[in-house]
Amino acid sequence: MKHIKFLFSFFLFFFYSHGQIDYPLTKKNIVIDTYFDFNIEDPYRWLEDDTSSEVKEWINKQNELTFSYLDQIPVRKNLKKRLKELWNYEKIGTPFKEGKYTYYYKNNGLQNQYVLYRKNDKENEEVFIDPNKFSKDGTISLAGISFSEDGSLLAYSISEGGSDWRKVIVIETENKNIIGDTLLDIKFSGINWDGNKGFYYSTYEKPKNSVLSEKTDRHKLFYHKLNTSQKNDKVIFGEKEKFRYISGYITKDLNYLVISASNETSGNNLYIKDLKKENAKLVQITYNFESNSYISHNIGNKLYIHTNLNAPNNRLITVNAENPNVDNWIDFIPETKNVLSVSKGGGYFFAKYFVDANSKILQYNYEGKLIREVKFNGKGNVNGFSGKEEELEIFYNFSNYITPRSSFKYNVKTGESELYWAPNINFDSKDFISEQHFFTSNDGTKVPISIMYKKGLELNGANPTILYGYGGFNISLKPSFSVINAVWLEQGGIYAVANLRGGGEYGKEWHDAGTKMQKQNVFDDFISAAEFLIQNKYTSSNHLAINGRSNGGLLVGACMTQRPELFKVAIPAVGVLDMLRYHTFTSGAGWAYDYGTSEQSKEMFEYLYNYSPVHNVKEEVEYPATLILTGDHDDRVVPSHSFKFAAQLQSKQIGENPTLIRIETNAGHGAGTPVDKRIEEAVDVIGFILFNIFK
Repeated sequence: MKHIKFLFSFFLFFFYSHGQIDYPLTKKNIVIDTYFDFNIEDPYRWLEDDTSSEVKEWINKQNELTFSYLDQIPVRKNLKKRLKELWNYEKIGTPFKEGKYTYYYKNNGLQNQYVLYRKNDKENEEVFIDPNKFSKDGTISLAGISFSEDGSLLAYSISEGGSDWRKVIVIETENKNIIGDTLLDIKFSGINWDGNKGFYYSTYEKPKNSVLSEKTDRHKLFYHKLNTSQKNDKVIFGEKEKFRYISGYITKDLNYLVISASNETSGNNLYIKDLKKENAKLVQITYNFESNSYISHNIGNKLYIHTNLNAPNNRLITVNAENPNVDNWIDFIPETKNVLSVSKGGGYFFAKYFVDANSKILQYNYEGKLIREVKFNGKGNVNGFSGKEEELEIFYNFSNYITPRSSFKYNVKTGESELYWAPNINFDSKDFISEQHFFTSNDGTKVPISIMYKKGLELNGANPTILYGYGGFNISLKPSFSVINAVWLEQGGIYAVANLRGGGEYGKEWHDAGTKMQKQNVFDDFISAAEFLIQNKYTSSNHLAINGRSNGGLLVGACMTQRPELFKVAIPAVGVLDMLRYHTFTSGAGWAYDYGTSEQSKEMFEYLYNYSPVHNVKEEVEYPATLILTGDHDDRVVPSHSFKFAAQLQSKQIGENPTLIRIETNAGHGAGTPVDKRIEEAVDVIGFILFNIFK
């Protein structure tokens, strides 16, 4: 802590006065939208046009201002040096077996993209796919891989500039020869093999005008036969009826085609087709998008279905494929008070429970008998426990907020775990504390919060603190190690993560409690988390920064406009910030389960309007020092959300707190971002937070 104060004591005099920043002029060209007889002005609608030269000029001017500000913060140099030092260690992903090879991802330290390696039975290592060779600047990434069942073929997808639109390339794994043509314009899709003959994939029609912002809401399932042209690929599902998200696959025994279709990010209809029967019809299993239900496995005609239908915390059921309707479902792993997910490997199911934001694993055989609970050292998050049916040993990894990820080999018969790989990193977890508490939200709900800091740190209410949250889309924030957060902790900062409603930590009820007309619960939870940190002397309003990405960017935007005095710094990243128009761009309409839309009812419109960050920036208010983050090629949450929020804040902000927007070029929503860009962004964010806390 003394180290931070020393740094700032000498450079405060060096840095130019904050004062009133001379922001680039953002013109107003008012468009009026009418919602249920309410007229709403949108003065910055023109910033939505990603093809406009005016918008590009605006981006350049904003970046020029932002980087001129950031470049004059001397602490950035030391931060970057330490980030690169700590980041520069070998990282190896959890291994998996395909065919006669064991594959794994590896990064030698500062490579922009992870490299896919493999070993044969003789332990001879070779580079299999190196995405760092896709482009000089590392902005083309390996976005996904799918092996055929025997491991002889691989279809891999690549993303350019972080785009959700992908290309798919098929190779023979033995010699890496490319088979057929590259498939183009595939979005929100897995690659699911049909033996070695071909595979299923899903996509939308490519927009005619802007691939970055134009609406895409009719997904179709296609079948691609190897060595044929993509233009001849057949539509398998989605031609007659419109769905926003579709996936399909063939079961491992090649006996059933399984299709999932949905219109929102929660709730699907499940279908199955018996391929053993000639002219068999597609049979619908679930209806009305009432649940999330997926077939996890089958043994002959016995289906194992993971579902939250009549089980908010999920269960695994069995049913005969000959008559799979819901009335015939039988519990296999019943619902408990903890949220369940399931994987399989080595001839067993592994029930993964999320217990107060930490993992618990139970192993079952295919008859439903509990074999054992898998034990770990300490609390944290576990991933893995999947593999081929015949494997005796499968892999998993373990980490938490102060423990870097390590990989383990697990014997499915004996239950013994063996360390497979541990990182050689210059960070000692024993020097840090990770504690969990439960705070009381506005309506009395108990909400968990994890708080990390350096041992010996005095809890005097003056510690620089970052509070992170998400709170949406049934996504659980699980303990994981981050080099960026580690550097923050080393410098004497506190890092806190609140597991807000809207997430998946406590199942469907927890998720639903933060959706639509309940969305304010999420913001209340986050505000209460901040107040908990202040009341318990971890920090104070003058030392508190809030951070969140995507839906978490909305969280930050809503909380800083509702309680601007509570936070010193706000970092809304790639945020959904215009809640009246989010559903008109790309795949945004599918988010309506969580948000509702401004068009569905007067009540829903008013609710959205009352918290939409773009529409709730008030005149003559001093908002926290704000650094908005976005990417100019984000085709999931389009950057105009951030552009319009920045324009509103810059035009209305009073006082000395800056409002800046950092627009990463040739970058998307975040996936596949090269390491050098991640480090640069982290340096800018931490530097901005520290400068504005200690100014």
